[in-house]
Amino acid sequence: MDPWDLMTIPRDLLGAGTRVRVRVAGDPEALMADLARSLAGVVADRTRAGRPSCLIVPVGPVGQYAHLARMAREEGLDLSGTTIIQMDEYLDPSGRLIDPSHPMSFRGFLNREFYAQLPPDRAPRPEALVCPDPADPGQVGARIRAIGGVDACFGGIGLNGHVAFNEPEPDAMPDEFATRGTRVVDVAPESRAHMAVNLSCALDVIPRRAVTIGMAEILGSRLVRLYANRPWQRGVVRLAVHGPISAACPASLLGLHPDAEVVVSDHVAEPVEVGLR
Repeated sequence: MDPWDLMTIPRDLLGAGTRVRVRVAGDPEALMADLARSLAGVVADRTRAGRPSCLIVPVGPVGQYAHLARMAREEGLDLSGTTIIQMDEYLDPSGRLIDPSHPMSFRGFLNREFYAQLPPDRAPRPEALVCPDPADPGQVGARIRAIGGVDACFGGIGLNGHVAFNEPEPDAMPDEFATRGTRVVDVAPESRAHMAVNLSCALDVIPRRAVTIGMAEILGSRLVRLYANRPWQRGVVRLAVHGPISAACPASLLGLHPDAEVVVSDHVAEPVEVGLR
């Protein structure tokens, strides 16, 4: 299908004929609540089975964390037995993790907006909070193997189709790209520019490198759920779900997973109005 034709796929045909389910969750706030409920459901299922849970989580989207903190305070959600693997983090010019006090630190955001808001007896243990380490990227995979696998990976989709900081590699074969593990990467120019636009800041202050979990960890999770709540994601969601499986659009590799779902808000479900206006 021509890429422009992909952009006009109507709401009721999203996901039709593909391996990736697409579900419309309502307005952006309803979508964030949906993400929180989905994550909490995985934890509850594992708890009922008498087994600890392991989750991969993003910073982007972020609205789910307020819902999860409220669920822990008011509804008894217990994350004390959960291992949480952070998807990615920016690096400083020396190649080390940026400090949690840095305004763009994903660790800092999670510490302030999520972990600190949980009742202490329902919060994950400090040793169960895993951030990829640029000095030892392999420790994420080793930790996952020791735990017995990731129960669920939650994430978003970038403007160029990236998931975590698995940036597009148009010349890579999809099967090979799918085996990439946790590693240090260059942040794609379009990802840096998009972040600068979102933050209304100068491009030069956006870090150039990051450490990220790989498509191997994402696709190795028992289920994958990606959430899209911003109007600009209309096009990239359609490309990821209905376009070819290609390392040029990393999110399209969800088509290789047996239990993958993209959850979108109402306005992302609407087709792109193609043409200059």
